[in-house]
Amino acid sequence: MNDAHIAAIAAESELRPAQVAATAALLAEGATVPFIARYRKEATGSLDEIQVALVRDRLAALAALDARREAVLKSLEQHGHLTDEVKAAIDAAASLSQLEDLYLPYRPKRRTRATAAREKGLAPLAEVLLAQTGCAPAGEAAAFVDPEQGAADVQEALSGARDIIAETITENPAARADMRQLFAAQAVIRSTVAGGQETAGAKFRDYFDWTEPAAKAPSHRILAIRRGEREDILNVSIAPPEEAALALLESRFIHGSGEDAEQVRLALRDGYRRLLSRAMETEARLALKERADREAIRVFAGNLRQLLLDPPLGPKRVMGIDPGFRTGCKVVCLDPQGKLLHHDTLFFHTSEKRREEAVRKMATLCEAFQIEAIAVGNGTAGRETETIVKGLPCAQNLPILLVNESGASIYSASETARAEFPDLDLTVRGAVSIGRRLMDPLAELVKIDPKSIGVGQYQHDVDPGALKDALDDVVVSCVNAVGVDLNTASAELLAYVSGLGPRLARNILLFRNEHGPFGSREALKQVPRLGPKAFEQAAGFLRVKNGAHPLDASAVHPESYPIVDRMARDLGCSLADLLGAPQMQRRIDLKRYVTATVGLPTLTDILQELAKPGRDPRETFEAFEFAEGVATLEDLQPGMKLPGIVTNVTAFGAFVDIGVHQDGLVHVSELAERFVKDPAQVVRLQQRVKVTVLAVDLARKRISLSMKSAPAEAPRREPATAPRGGAAERSKERRRPAGKETPKRPFNNPFGALLDRSPKR
Repeated sequence: MNDAHIAAIAAESELRPAQVAATAALLAEGATVPFIARYRKEATGSLDEIQVALVRDRLAALAALDARREAVLKSLEQHGHLTDEVKAAIDAAASLSQLEDLYLPYRPKRRTRATAAREKGLAPLAEVLLAQTGCAPAGEAAAFVDPEQGAADVQEALSGARDIIAETITENPAARADMRQLFAAQAVIRSTVAGGQETAGAKFRDYFDWTEPAAKAPSHRILAIRRGEREDILNVSIAPPEEAALALLESRFIHGSGEDAEQVRLALRDGYRRLLSRAMETEARLALKERADREAIRVFAGNLRQLLLDPPLGPKRVMGIDPGFRTGCKVVCLDPQGKLLHHDTLFFHTSEKRREEAVRKMATLCEAFQIEAIAVGNGTAGRETETIVKGLPCAQNLPILLVNESGASIYSASETARAEFPDLDLTVRGAVSIGRRLMDPLAELVKIDPKSIGVGQYQHDVDPGALKDALDDVVVSCVNAVGVDLNTASAELLAYVSGLGPRLARNILLFRNEHGPFGSREALKQVPRLGPKAFEQAAGFLRVKNGAHPLDASAVHPESYPIVDRMARDLGCSLADLLGAPQMQRRIDLKRYVTATVGLPTLTDILQELAKPGRDPRETFEAFEFAEGVATLEDLQPGMKLPGIVTNVTAFGAFVDIGVHQDGLVHVSELAERFVKDPAQVVRLQQRVKVTVLAVDLARKRISLSMKSAPAEAPRREPATAPRGGAAERSKERRRPAGKETPKRPFNNPFGALLDRSPKR
């Protein structure tokens, strides 16, 4: 363990060194972030997942810096440049940019103008001029004129000396640090349209003549401009005012007033324009890209977390419908565990004869498979199919909901779907995914590459590695926060459980298929290659309902079972009697059970789990309906007030589905009556909102919405693992669109009775 790294991380994160050291030790032992945050609170001082992940990432970054430092020292030593002074500076470098600045003068480089000047023996002349002693440059240069081996004349000698000075200034670590700060504070992004691209690049029209301080440029604008440049539509530059940059350099390098100082000034200006400004612009571009990536990834990760933690309907008999006009609607019937029982194709949108046949089939399927809910994909023909199904006699007492099918086609063509349904059409697989999403969004969405879910901004423009790492962290966090049923989970879901991974997940499934359902957590130890370490990491996040031990269905870790057994004995009751018995639990004095390794944080978690064993942190499922009579863009009129669901939150606003096959945009300026800097502070993914239609552009299929006069519903409680942000419950009030008559009908919430009959997950 590197004590310097521990101290550095503690200082920059405001954590205690002991917390960082304990977290680093656990990570080195192979512990995962969810396990450390949930089951090792005493060791870390109750650090949460975000803080543990921060320590993990900084340790990795500092290790990478050390690796680069070693490579630099080795190179300097090989080439004879490593002195005690240089080594001390290299060892003290606290960032990669500082390290590279120190290495730059010694780094092997291609042949430059300064290299050629040094070969002509002009380095001493450059040193004389840079000293600015008041000498006459022409007189000094005359001594270096050598038509055969050196400069041909005085002017060539002075020019070569200036080239050396320009490179020296460019490679000066202090000058680069000053210039880096200037670029960070005063650089301006300028974009102009490339010649002849005015028509082809219409989508970048806003940036045809754009100027903005780089420090204030938002993530989405940086990524958009970069994309325009990459597609050869825009010409882009990033630089501070040249006068400020030159003045900064002159203040550091010009300290005379004679002709030699003027030569240095000429070299300085040439060096900045030809070398330093370009190097700094490259760094600035990278820094802006990294900043834009971080923000875009943060937005994407926050949206993904909210989507994954969307409330599940639970284990019900569900009919999933993948709508279609000409090719028909693919219909599947699923059992409460999501197993496919039947599939068919119903034609609701073709001839009257085929529609009548579809209605009869629908009634037969609902009765035969005792369907409890119907999930309709929200893509093409979604609203039309929903309207028809709601009018069918067989569906009058069933909840019928539109389900976001984004990414379902990706799943349908995936290896996972092919392995599960090798003989089924892609659209049938998609219908299965739609039905399962209603039952448990988390369990189904983990089968899809998070980038394909479509809840980010410019996700194809950000660093793919950083994006994958961040999204994987979110999925792992959500899966382990909710917990996984060991006897029903798919291999994809099990793979995200702390300590498992794809290989052990497959082994668990093979073992389950061969030996039947697991009767206990302890039985996990019989799975091939699942050793003690993997069991320790995973067991607390896996659930075994009706298992051999009453706590197997809870989040209490098996290592803590003896503590709970002792609590029950002290109360004179059985463990089963203790579970869900608040009066008994209130008699427990946690201080009696504190040990050297188990403290009050863990004991408090155990007590909370005893109150609600296996509790699901997700909200209770609630139905939602779009406004009747509003199903296409042509149905919209400015002034309408409509219910909607937030489908994406970006840095510039929120996209809202109002049921017309095209999401509308609530610009950040229209989210609230007050100034909003971060849309995520006002709205969240899947939030039910009321919006006002501002404008409809039929030609471009764009809808402008506002939430100013149609406030969102009251925020609901966030799941414990979710970042702060606006959450909302469905409002009981249904507004009539202004300027258009919307038919009213009583709304019966069939989920009320349906959910009342079912135990909470």
